[in-house]
Amino acid sequence: MDIYNLYPGSWNSNCYVLIGDEVDGQRRAAVVDPSADAREIVQLLNRHGAKLDFIILTHGHFDHIISLDELRDMTGAPAYIHKDDDEMLPDGEKNAYSFFFGFDKKWRPAERCLDHGDELTLGKDKLKVISTPGHSKGAICLLGDGFLITGDTLFAQGYGRYDLHGGNAGQLANSLASLRDLDHDLLIYPGHGDSAKLGDALNAIMYM
Repeated sequence: MDIYNLYPGSWNSNCYVLIGDEVDGQRRAAVVDPSADAREIVQLLNRHGAKLDFIILTHGHFDHIISLDELRDMTGAPAYIHKDDDEMLPDGEKNAYSFFFGFDKKWRPAERCLDHGDELTLGKDKLKVISTPGHSKGAICLLGDGFLITGDTLFAQGYGRYDLHGGNAGQLANSLASLRDLDHDLLIYPGHGDSAKLGDALNAIMYM
């Protein structure tokens, strides 16, 4: 699987395009956290001859979903989000847009709600949904072959805030502790900042 990060060009958030193997003569793709311009995402897909199968949201904050509806309209791909964060998309207070900008902005609800343990198929690859509440109620990580997309749960040198809608410090601490059960050599792709090995990122927050 090839992973592309369309940052910069987004709202200071990482936008990942995952392109897997061919199925029926066409490579299959997924977009995680569409914060980059939808046209740029589509151009990348076209360059690689890839069809967008679905859009995954690691959580429902505005800076990770800016181009969500436009990308859905351009590609026909459905959006997936954890069941506990779907309420955030059509609510400017819950998705934090109004908190930062003083007025409401809404997105359409997701076509599919995810739960812990769900597996998504992308070409010949699998992505496993890991529920990691704390940054938001429905924050998730996505486990693939040799990598972990962590959203705003874990960064290379820190972790996400927990003072917005659905945030909970105790839940976040438990979620971070649960990631220690995974292979520490996994490469993490966070919602902000650079990639790192999971073990290094977890060690970096031990004393925070």
